[in-house]
Amino acid sequence: MTSILEVNDLRVYFHTPRGMVKAVDNVTFDVHAGERFGLIGESGSGKSTIALAIMRLIRSPGRIESGEIRLEGENLLALSDEEMRQRRLAGVAMVTQGAMNSLNPVMRIRQQFADGLNSHGETVTVDEAREQLVDLLARVGLKPEAADVYPHQLSGGMKQRVCIALAMSLRPSLIIADEPTSALDVVVQRQVVQTLRQVQEELDAAVILIGHDMGLMAQFASRVGVMYAGKLVEEGPVRAIFRQPEHPYTRILMESLPSLDEKETLQVVKGAPPSAADRPAGCVFHPRCPFVMDRCIQEEPLFREVAPEQWAACHLHDEPAAAHSLSREVAE
Repeated sequence: MTSILEVNDLRVYFHTPRGMVKAVDNVTFDVHAGERFGLIGESGSGKSTIALAIMRLIRSPGRIESGEIRLEGENLLALSDEEMRQRRLAGVAMVTQGAMNSLNPVMRIRQQFADGLNSHGETVTVDEAREQLVDLLARVGLKPEAADVYPHQLSGGMKQRVCIALAMSLRPSLIIADEPTSALDVVVQRQVVQTLRQVQEELDAAVILIGHDMGLMAQFASRVGVMYAGKLVEEGPVRAIFRQPEHPYTRILMESLPSLDEKETLQVVKGAPPSAADRPAGCVFHPRCPFVMDRCIQEEPLFREVAPEQWAACHLHDEPAAAHSLSREVAE
């Protein structure tokens, strides 16, 4: 399949008075054209930092230290600021976690839409801009009146739908949705995700959905990457990962999900994620891993293919007996 986005060896560090914080460290993945890709993990795992890096919105004291971010073959990190500004919205668009963070509270929705078009060289009249916006709003299930209001006059779910409509205005090839449903109730969450899926199918765009809700990710994504402490620890088809996770952290995340079929004790990941400024040596998950070995404490595991189309960074796959134990416990 053709890759619309290629992230290679991405490192994003924050240089603070307390030392260097490795928010994203040596992350590599790709997203195929028209694919729904999920990034999941605990808070502070680096998911949103990856999104900001793709958009070239990392601010001081943060810095993209190294790596490549290629959108349709073009390295975004090699573009000038003006060139990158033109790529935003037209090539890659973002729906943020809080809609009010991206909507101007003192401008009507139609004015913000017209500004986006004009900044990309699309010369339109006020009436033409409103007509286009009304069409976009209809596609995300909003009435024409939404074009003429201020953001605070809309509900949370309606604001997120407006953000999705604005994101699709120049038909980008990639949409990044950074926890777009985190502040919404479960009914509205489902509506927003369904809207995002409809938009993705209509544009035939790729979507990166960032979140921590495994159930929501299972409904939306076709492939998922699992982040932990700035590292990508597992990646593969969502069905395969739910059926047979290949990393202990992913396995515990799966076991933390309640089941309607049988009663069982839910598992939790003991302890807390390490500080981004003081990560442990070796495998970053070893202080919380139930399968920890001496090797894990000293040696960082390679991120490699451990099953068909599934990649993981875990020393268990070098130890046949330990890997068999992990598979057996998941099956049980």
